[in-house]
Formats: sequence, structure tokens, C-alpha cells
Amino acid sequence: MVLITDKPALDRLCRDLATRPYVAVDTEFVGEHTYWPRLCLIQVAAGEVAAAIDPLSGLDLEPLFQLFSAPGVLKVLHSGRQDLVLFRRIAGRMPSPVFDTQIAAMACGFGDSVAYSTLASTLTGATINKSMQVTDWARRPLTMGQVDYALADVIHLCGAYENLKGRLAAAKRDGWIEEEIQQMAFEAASDADPWTAWQRIQVRGADSRTLAVLREVAAWREICSARMDLPRPRVARDETLLDIAFRRPRTQAELKRIRGFANVPSDGPVIAEILAVVERALAAPIEDCPRPHQRVEVPEAVQSQVSLLQALLRLRCDEHGVAPRLVATRSDLEALAMDPRKDHRLLQGWRAGVFGDDALGLLRGELAMTGHSNGAKVLKI
Repeated sequence: MVLITDKPALDRLCRDLATRPYVAVDTEFVGEHTYWPRLCLIQVAAGEVAAAIDPLSGLDLEPLFQLFSAPGVLKVLHSGRQDLVLFRRIAGRMPSPVFDTQIAAMACGFGDSVAYSTLASTLTGATINKSMQVTDWARRPLTMGQVDYALADVIHLCGAYENLKGRLAAAKRDGWIEEEIQQMAFEAASDADPWTAWQRIQVRGADSRTLAVLREVAAWREICSARMDLPRPRVARDETLLDIAFRRPRTQAELKRIRGFANVPSDGPVIAEILAVVERALAAPIEDCPRPHQRVEVPEAVQSQVSLLQALLRLRCDEHGVAPRLVATRSDLEALAMDPRKDHRLLQGWRAGVFGDDALGLLRGELAMTGHSNGAKVLKI
């Protein structure tokens, strides 16, 4: 068990890891009752070195954050978006450069969202113990069993990374995952912006002014939740924000009729804050309001082409051993079927060779698909 709770030990660890080409990173946190997840443990490993760092011991974590920013040390995570959000919140910057083994696994034939335990077992032969998945990581002191359990994840992550790196290099797919990892990092950075919070709320039939109100009240909830460190639903549920956005209350009486505000004291700050942000949204120039998402109606004939493209996508991805989601989404297929332009992302780079060129041939009538004893088959016309 290697548990670091003092600065000299942390400094020695970071100096050692700074000489390595990569470091595997994982975290343990609790967040059911707060807005900000409480970081309880940081696990790192590289080669024969593995350690758990206790952020609840009062440690200054700046040496670790400097390591996470070192351009010469790759930070390896699995499904790391939430970890990136955590570090951005605590350190003020996200680890970089990063490598995500779940994304890499998509390029190596492991499906869209392979679980870490499955990936580690397949690639390293390790049996991942999940008996402490629901342990209280905020409770101190930590037991030897807890620390060993937490360290096992990053130790096996090193082996998984080495295996995936070899597979990607052998198949010349090193560049395939860069776009997906960059997108993950972008989304992690966007999660911290209260003015994008409204985009995570499912809404239908809203015009620009309604969306402007929703943007304001969603940002208010983010700021208020962060200030009080409460989960978002404890401040206001999504349904409540949608009700405000559509009904646009401008008086206390109107706001009190919104579900979720009936018992809020009229002389408290919440009522005044909500009415102020609604007023601000209603007064905003219409050109500054969000535009409703206009879903393009796909003609029935094009839908048939999309169905053929989906079948071709599955076929080609099976042949290349790559997850379909890494190559194309349904929206990509619809856009290509409606307007097969050369600048479409499916017709560029590695995607063109795996799928795009054949997709274009299928749309132009140069290729056809037919049933076959072993499944579908593509024929040249």
C-alpha cells in the first residue's frame, strides 16, 4: 500500500513520474449530496511505480497538477471526461495531453463504450475486484484494502494502454482517435460554463425567446447550486426551469404558481433573482437569443438511403474491427445522403477509406448491397 499524505513524498513521486513517457490516472470521489464532486483520492501509476494521493490530508497538490500539465508526459485515463472536469475545477486547468483507453478501444474493435473491467480483463488477464464500488471514499482513515483496490485500477490501466498502443500502431490507427479525445476535452471544458447548462435540458417546441429564458434560469441554477454546493435538483428541477421558460413569470404571484416555488419565501432572494433573470432574457435583443434547433426533415427516399448506409457502416466496421460510433453518427449519414459533398467529414481522412468512399459509391449507384450466406455483401455495378 502506497498512500501519500505529505509534501516530501508527493514531490519525490512527481519528480519520478515526470521522467516517464506516460502516467495512468484515476480518481475516487463522492458527489451525491453536493454540486461539486468531492475529490477523495487520486491514483497514479507508471511502470513499477503506483501511488494513491490523499487530497483530504491537506496536501498542496500543485506538484501533481504541474505533472498533469507537462507536455512530455501523456496522461492515460479510461472514460476520463468526469476526471477532466474535476481537475479543471480544482487546479484551474485540465490535464494535457491525454489518452482515453475507452476511446482507443473503439478503434480496436471493442465496441462503443466498453467497461473498464471488461477491457482490462481482455487485454491484461486481470480480474477487476468491484466489491468496493460503493465504498465511502470520504471516510478516514482509509483501509489497506481500499487503497489496494483503488491502485489496482491504475496498475491494470498501464497494461491496457500498452496493449492498445501496440494495436493502434500495428493497424496504423494512431491518428483515428485524436478527434474523439479532443471532443471529450472540449465537452469537459464546456461543462464548467453555466451559460451552456441549458443545452443539457431536453426541450421541445421552444422559440428563441423561450430558449433565452431557459438559458438564463439554467445559468442561475448552476451559479446558485455552486454557491451553496447543492445538487442541481435541490435548487430547481429541470421541469421547473422549463415551466418558467414557457410561462415567463414577471411577478411574484405568477412565479408562485410555478411548480417548485410555491413554498419559497416571498421576501427571500430567490424570488427576486428568478424574476430578474427572466426580465433580462425578455429584454435581450432577439439576435442574441439562442436559435431553436431546426431538425431537417429527411425525405422518405433519403431515409431509405440512410438505412442502406447504416447497413454498410456496420459491415465495413465489422470488417475493420472498429466501433461504428467512432466512424459516423446517424446525423452524419443523413447529412451525407442529403448532400454528398467532398468536404463532408466522412469523405476525408481515415473515415473515407474505412467507409466514406464506399458510402459515396452506394449513393451514386456504383455499389450495391445484397444478401449473402455469411450476411450482407457489397457488389460493384
